Amino acid sequence: MSKQLKIPLLLILYFATTFWLYADAHIFVYHRFGDSRHPSTNTSLQELRNEFNYFKKNGYQVVKLETLVDALKKGEEIPDNWVVLTIDDNFKTFYTNGLPIFKEFGYPFTVFVYLEATEKKYPDYTTFAQLREISKYGSLGYHSYGHAHMTTMSDEQIHQDFKKGLELFKTELGITPKYFVYPYGEYDENLAKISKEYGFEAVLNQNMGAVTKGSDIFDLDRSALVGNAKLKTYLDFDELQEVEFLEPTIYPKDRRLTQVKAKVNPQATKAVVYISGHGWHPVKVKEGIIDYKTSIKLTDKRIRVGIMVGTKLKVKVFRAE
Repeated sequence: MSKQLKIPLLLILYFATTFWLYADAHIFVYHRFGDSRHPSTNTSLQELRNEFNYFKKNGYQVVKLETLVDALKKGEEIPDNWVVLTIDDNFKTFYTNGLPIFKEFGYPFTVFVYLEATEKKYPDYTTFAQLREISKYGSLGYHSYGHAHMTTMSDEQIHQDFKKGLELFKTELGITPKYFVYPYGEYDENLAKISKEYGFEAVLNQNMGAVTKGSDIFDLDRSALVGNAKLKTYLDFDELQEVEFLEPTIYPKDRRLTQVKAKVNPQATKAVVYISGHGWHPVKVKEGIIDYKTSIKLTDKRIRVGIMVGTKLKVKVFRAE
C-alpha cells in the first residue's frame, strides 16, 4: 500500500499550478449569508464582498448559468475567467443580506428553490413573493419539493417529488425551471436517469471541480463557498474529465472504505487519491486504471473522495444513508 503524502492541499496545488497554463470555468454555490448561527453553511457579508472584489480585480467575468450552459451545448471553448454563482435552498438571508450585495456588483445568479420550505412558510426561508422579487435580478432553478435524500427514495417517491414540486413552481412562480440541483449534492445513476425525464437543460452536483468544453451538461461540478472556503484554491482547480469512479459508488454500508478505483486518461502514469480526513496518497496508473487499496473505518457520515492527475482534480461526495 502506498504511503500517505503528508503534503497539505495548498502545497500540492502550488506545485501543480507551477505547470498550469489554462484553467476552466468555475461554478460556485452559496447557502446562507451573514447568519452566524450556521457557520458551516454561512458566508459572512465581508467575505462575500472580498470574493466579489477578487473577481473584479483579477479579471474574472461573472456570467449567467444560462451563458455557460449554452456554450457547452454548442461545444464552444469555455473561457478560463468565467465564474457562475448559484445559491441553494432559498434561505431568507439571501433575500435580506446577500441580494443587496449581488445587486451592488451587478452579478447574475441562480437560486435553487426548495419548494416545501416556502409552501409551508418555514421561518428561515423566502416567501413566494420574495422569490418573485429575487427573479427580477437573477434566475430560479429547481432543488426538489421535499429536499429529501433522494437516493434512498423509491422511483415512485422520486417521481411524486418532481411532479408536486414542478407543478407548484409553475403555479406560484410562473416559471418552468431549466436547471436542477440534487438535494445535499447526492445522486446515483438511477436518480440521474429519472431527472433527465423532466426536460432540464442542465443538472448540477456539489462535487468540487470545474467546467470545461466537453463537461457533462447533466453532471456539472460546483464548489461550495461556505464556512472557511478558500476561493483562490478553488479557482486553481481544473476539471478531470476522463475519470469514471468505479469504487466506491455509494457510501460503504459497513462504514469501511477498502478501495478507490477509477478509469482515467490511459496516457497518465501517476495520480494522487484524496480521502477526506485521511489525506493524499500517491498511486500509479496502469492502463488507465487507478486502484488504491486501503482499510479506513469511516466515522463521518459524509466523505469526499478525490483523484488528481497533473493539474486536474475530480472530487465526489458520498453520504451514509
